[in-house]
Amino acid sequence: MAVGIAKIVVVGPSYVDITVKSDSIPAAGQSVIGSSLFFSVNGQGPVQAIQAALCGCEVYLVSKLGGDPSGIMAKETLAEYKVKTDFVCTASAKNTGSCVTVVDSAGKNASLIYDGANGALLPQDIDSAEEIISSADICLLGGHLPQDAALAALRCAKLHNTKVILNPARPLGDRRSGPWRENELPFEYFSADIMILNLYEAADITEHTSVGVRDVKLIGSDLVSRGVGSVVITMGRRGCMVVDRAGADQIAAFEVELVNRAGIGSAFAGAFAAYCAVESDVRAAVKFGSAAAALACMKFGTIEALPSKADIIELLQREEN
Repeated sequence: MAVGIAKIVVVGPSYVDITVKSDSIPAAGQSVIGSSLFFSVNGQGPVQAIQAALCGCEVYLVSKLGGDPSGIMAKETLAEYKVKTDFVCTASAKNTGSCVTVVDSAGKNASLIYDGANGALLPQDIDSAEEIISSADICLLGGHLPQDAALAALRCAKLHNTKVILNPARPLGDRRSGPWRENELPFEYFSADIMILNLYEAADITEHTSVGVRDVKLIGSDLVSRGVGSVVITMGRRGCMVVDRAGADQIAAFEVELVNRAGIGSAFAGAFAAYCAVESDVRAAVKFGSAAAALACMKFGTIEALPSKADIIELLQREEN
């Protein structure tokens, strides 16, 4: 990465995670014994912001917390990792979003999500952050936000020529399954400079039913044809597919021992954004983000498992040798 301090604004939901580790995930009506329990700040917003900060960036988070002890805990954690919380708003009458997660011995997890104050993020909250968005190198926009707030952030960034990295998802309150019809996805989403999606999100948006390597290239090309600058499709152990007008390339994943899947997508996005803030090579940024995700899945926890910039560079150097 190039030398210099980059500025990133992350717009995303915030949660306080209650995590229980056990041998197995209970089925309906079943009780299992947990082996450990801890509380931590979670959600795309904080995790992506902290990962970018660990990569040496100046990071601001735009999000909404409740007027409860969990909200205080979240702000304190963000400050501990040097994420600036000037634009983390408080909905005093609501509780902070919460996620209860059970992680089994194989690293698989199941979660129950309460959106809480995240659903109260308003376009006015985005407007209050316009000055910092306008001066940022990257606006990293997460999914699962109220759609009017997400669109306000996208429009603000585009107005000021701030590069947008978008992880599209259904807005809060929309838990439907099945294909996401094209007219349900705001057309402005396709103005993003870079779009990051997992394989199934990408197939959902483009209404593809097959997900072979050739199909993934077609899916990425479909999104580029709609206006997206570059598309990054994450495929787990199969690595990532990068598609833009220059072509399509598959970037291999790192071979590591899987301990925990929680937060690895946000680790990828945060590190990817940090790289893109100082270099324009999307494929190299994918490699950097993939290294961060690989390291994050090797430890139990979410924020606790996020790697530093030095850790990421060390893994990349080992792979090269």
